[in-house]
Amino acid sequence: METEKQTCGWFVFNSGQVLIEKKEDGYHIPYGPEPPVEVPVGSTIHTIGEINGYPAKTYAIHIPVSGDENSPRMMKDLRASFDVLPLEEYKRGGKASQILNWDKNSRYCPMCGVPTVQVSPIAKRCPECRQEFYPRISPAVIVLIKKEDSILLVHARNFRGTFKGLVAGFLEPGETLEECVHREVMEETGLTIKNLKYFGSQPWPYPSGIMIGFTADYESGNIKLQQEELNAGAFYTKDNLPEIPKKLSLARKLIDAWLEEKDHL
Repeated sequence: METEKQTCGWFVFNSGQVLIEKKEDGYHIPYGPEPPVEVPVGSTIHTIGEINGYPAKTYAIHIPVSGDENSPRMMKDLRASFDVLPLEEYKRGGKASQILNWDKNSRYCPMCGVPTVQVSPIAKRCPECRQEFYPRISPAVIVLIKKEDSILLVHARNFRGTFKGLVAGFLEPGETLEECVHREVMEETGLTIKNLKYFGSQPWPYPSGIMIGFTADYESGNIKLQQEELNAGAFYTKDNLPEIPKKLSLARKLIDAWLEEKDHL
């Protein structure tokens, strides 16, 4: 007797875009017992936990599925999918994207050049030297700096859009998170800060980071922007805020918490 196949939630990616389907209640990832698109030769199906009570699986395709808003299904940039997918599907899609990025970049042992073998959902091993490889996560800090009734907002040259956000940067070897915040603020703005407090964290799968959020108070200095990183920066009060980041980001959560006079997620 043939065993009935289990329904799964499928995260199908191509170049940073995820496959979504239009349903009566809005957009969702595909669900079903079989992959919704043929799995290309050489593409691995990864199990990434559960989604809505079903096993969550992900794989990459080489050619995007055609379609637009008028089609029953289409490809959607992962960031943009935040606006249309249920939150849990968007968040699980972030993990799927990170796993696929790790899979793509760990196919060969950097020591031996030998193809690696996957030994668990998040581990590969070189069959020659036995070295193991896990998904790399790049930690970055982000900080909301308060000065009396205003906060510091900046525009980084790598921002996608004209909005202004918060000072942020990657952790360097040998640093604590707190040291990283102080260094990034000084390097990018010339300011010193005090009363640094942890706020919360957020996975940031673009492509494989985690954001660690803090709040701090302005202590001293005049704004002197690091021109290689920033092209605008100033303190803004609640009644003259510029365009700010979208709600998917930890930056926006920090700003919203300040607006609502909260000190944590």
